[in-house]
Amino acid sequence: MSITTEKALASGADVSGAAQRTDPALAAPRRPLPAPLRRTGRALLAVVTRTVAIAALLAVWETAPRLGLVDRTFLPPFSEVVVAWWQLLLDGQLAEHTQASLARSFTGFGLAVALAVPLGLLIGWYRPLANVLGPLLEVFRNTAALALLPVFVLLLGIGETSKISIVLYACTWPILLNTISAVSSVDPTLLRLAKSMDLPAPKIFQKVILPASVPTVFTGIRLAGAVAILVLVAAEMVGAKAGLGYLVNASQFNFAIPEMYAGIITISAIGVAFNQLLVALERRFTSWRTPTGN
Repeated sequence: MSITTEKALASGADVSGAAQRTDPALAAPRRPLPAPLRRTGRALLAVVTRTVAIAALLAVWETAPRLGLVDRTFLPPFSEVVVAWWQLLLDGQLAEHTQASLARSFTGFGLAVALAVPLGLLIGWYRPLANVLGPLLEVFRNTAALALLPVFVLLLGIGETSKISIVLYACTWPILLNTISAVSSVDPTLLRLAKSMDLPAPKIFQKVILPASVPTVFTGIRLAGAVAILVLVAAEMVGAKAGLGYLVNASQFNFAIPEMYAGIITISAIGVAFNQLLVALERRFTSWRTPTGN
């Protein structure tokens, strides 16, 4: 390489380096976005991530019947279902059936929580009682609630009592068994530490057993919340004159297919909303387990 070429290359390198040093866009550090903008961006990304699958499903639902991929007699486009749902809402039928279903499911679910949580804490705390009742609990746990629906109808009639009772029965077992498991699986190290401090049994139960059991208990409660809606809908399809299950069954019988799908969508929406409510309550009662960082 000649001396002239070397000088030209060195001169070019010096000019490039000088340009990099003097260019304010390259020299200035990149400023981070303000915290509110970052939070807004993360919130929008979370919303898009959680809704993209549902939006894709609804798009397929809308286009498949219109393109002839499925028979629109049995699967009408989603827009027709929305119109039918709105008509049911304006007629007052949707509110009537939803109110009937919510009253039955919430009553049975509330009674199950009030009964199963204390009983599960008691059985889990006293091991001899768990050994005695364990086989009986296994028998009832493996007996499907809907299989006993005719028994409830025969014993309690086709009125509200049988429907609330079947929801109570179905919701009791997830809550009860998860509560028993929560108490039985408390870290033995915590129990030994509490006993080494000479704490009385009620204090150990209050300060150690209950806080450690809350997450698993809420798992059972959330499972029971889903069961409450599903079992009630099935029960309302037999011998009911109101309720979302009755709406779905009657619409199918009368071949009102859009109204049938409108009832199904309403049931799904109620289940999702109820689950989110239970998740919020769980976070409230287990805030000591929630990390404070991002």
